[in-house]
Amino acid sequence: MILKEFFLRFKEGVYIGDFVYGANDGIVTTFAVVAGAAGALLSPGIVIILGLASLGADAFSMGASNFLAIRSEKELEKKKKLQNNEEIPNNDIVTPLQHGGVTFTAFMVAGAAPLIPYLFLISSSQQFLISSVLAAVTFFVVGSIRTLITGGNFIKAGLEMLLIGGVAAGFAYGIGFGVKTMFGIIL
Repeated sequence: MILKEFFLRFKEGVYIGDFVYGANDGIVTTFAVVAGAAGALLSPGIVIILGLASLGADAFSMGASNFLAIRSEKELEKKKKLQNNEEIPNNDIVTPLQHGGVTFTAFMVAGAAPLIPYLFLISSSQQFLISSVLAAVTFFVVGSIRTLITGGNFIKAGLEMLLIGGVAAGFAYGIGFGVKTMFGIIL
């Protein structure tokens, strides 16, 4: 029953912000590690270590932070109702833990895409290119998926998220290349 209610609420758009926020940040964060490492000419092994460490820690942080934020909002609402002598409903199906769980899951699933070439391809010559393509496709798909709930033009929504992710990846690559060059780091 609880799972059915959860999916019904998901279809109603209750968790759309959690999904988009988690998925977008997951792709950006993980691909930023990949792009920065590629810009600095780091080895694929280092990309895997940094990528997986970032993916796990950041997914947990995002999910836990969303949990705390939603719980804080609910506590504030409760405090305001108590101050105004309003009734406090006790049947809230949507919990902060569910919001945090959606954010965590979206981050992990979408954020894993840029690491796939590094985890499963033997040849390192094409890993960054394939990672870039996977990140771009994932940005577009996540942007498009949100229109299933919000409506609107799925191409425009997909391109919007792709543009934001592309700019973030460009920064990461440039920083990796710039730091390596500016400080004369030899790897």
